[in-house]
Amino acid sequence: MSASPSILLTGATGYVGGRLLRALEAEGLPVRCLARRPEALARRTAPTTEVALGDLHDEASLAPALQGIEVAYYLVHSMGDAGSFQERERRAAENFARAARAAGVQRIVYLGGLAPRHARAISPHLRSRLETGRILRESGVPTIELRSSIVIGSGSASFELVRSLVEKLPLMVTPRWTRTLAQPIAIEDLLAYLLAARTLPIAGSVCYEIGGAERVSYLGLMLEYARQRGLRRWILPVPFLSPWISSLWLGLVTPLYARVGRKLIDSVRHETTVQDESARVAFAVRPRGVREAIARALRNEDSEIAATRWSDALSSGTEPRREGPVRYARRCVDSRVREVAAPVELAFEPIRCIGGAEGWYFANTLWRLRGFLDLLVGGVGMRRGRRHPRDLGPGDALDFWRVDAFEPPRTLRLAAEMKLPGRAWLVFEVEPTANGSRVRQTALFDPVGLGGRLYWYALLPMHLLIFAGMLRAIARRAERAAAEGQRPSLA
Repeated sequence: MSASPSILLTGATGYVGGRLLRALEAEGLPVRCLARRPEALARRTAPTTEVALGDLHDEASLAPALQGIEVAYYLVHSMGDAGSFQERERRAAENFARAARAAGVQRIVYLGGLAPRHARAISPHLRSRLETGRILRESGVPTIELRSSIVIGSGSASFELVRSLVEKLPLMVTPRWTRTLAQPIAIEDLLAYLLAARTLPIAGSVCYEIGGAERVSYLGLMLEYARQRGLRRWILPVPFLSPWISSLWLGLVTPLYARVGRKLIDSVRHETTVQDESARVAFAVRPRGVREAIARALRNEDSEIAATRWSDALSSGTEPRREGPVRYARRCVDSRVREVAAPVELAFEPIRCIGGAEGWYFANTLWRLRGFLDLLVGGVGMRRGRRHPRDLGPGDALDFWRVDAFEPPRTLRLAAEMKLPGRAWLVFEVEPTANGSRVRQTALFDPVGLGGRLYWYALLPMHLLIFAGMLRAIARRAERAAAEGQRPSLA
């Protein structure tokens, strides 16, 4: 591995990390990204950026990635993780702190969350962020901790929530938490702080609270969004709505599924505004107001694709598999093949466009029902959609799947992120034949215990119906395109 990069970036598959990577590359800075799945970053980095294999939960894997690093950005959060995410985040921070100190890293820059100073109780999610900041500041490596509130930008979780609620609901039910004050910051201003933190003179470790120019509630954000979009909306305040009910409600009408929605609500139930203004003295950044932040997000949202989305972060999926050995029963396989009178490129085109707004080509109502049931049990549901109607890459979220492999025009492999008693994949493979191409569609399931096998066989008749119909529809679309004389796209 080359020793040239002086900057290490963790969390580069995330919303903020992905934007920061582009900003660092635009300045011509040597960057190395740490990734559990390097293939998820390969297509997103400049040729000069290194991608190092490493896992924050495996301290030994961090040493090579930190070799020669002067500044390390720690932008890892477990918004989507369930269960013992606090313990996982604590161990990850401790591993990174020890490895950074041993490697001689000169500075750590960490992005945490604003927290109320005198609240009797804060959410586990926010408490975990504060604990991570403390661990890094006490690591022996000079650390700058930036604490921010809501981030406004195209593709951010907060903006997606506001946009979906206002666009879809003429009458908006507003629980108490929507009226709690926050200090939203535009993604451009947040990136400016992160970039400046790399060279800001400091003595030891320091914590800065950062925010936009105004204090406003989620309700205020929704009303400003509606004003800029020219939408008339009626507000129905309700005195009480539990976080669980609110999160389920958000999961039904926004891309945020229940677990992410609940953590977001937990983080904004208390006022999260800047109390210490020292960042305005130390940094040259002059944050913009809410009106301009939303206007810029709308302009970017109107383009076909946002630079990064919250749901593409690997942590937006289901929780990691529990540690230790897991006994999977014998793999269950449902595989079928169809001959298609179309060249490989045209046969692959419906496959690369599957999901999201395009749907699954057959029994879409049943797919949505499966997503709704997944949402009820704390899964991701179907509302994440996909980043782009045609472009895909490893690591992308696609409804309740995650792209595991994408090799156009031959292979698409999706790993399931819905709640399952096991693990599952859906694989599409296309190969040329004398008369066109052959499409193979395979569903793979590794069940856990008796419950996993019962699940597979109970749904087998439905799978036979849906998967067969989907493959027929893919073949019809490809053959129609060939009959109309469409030219294969090699992009």
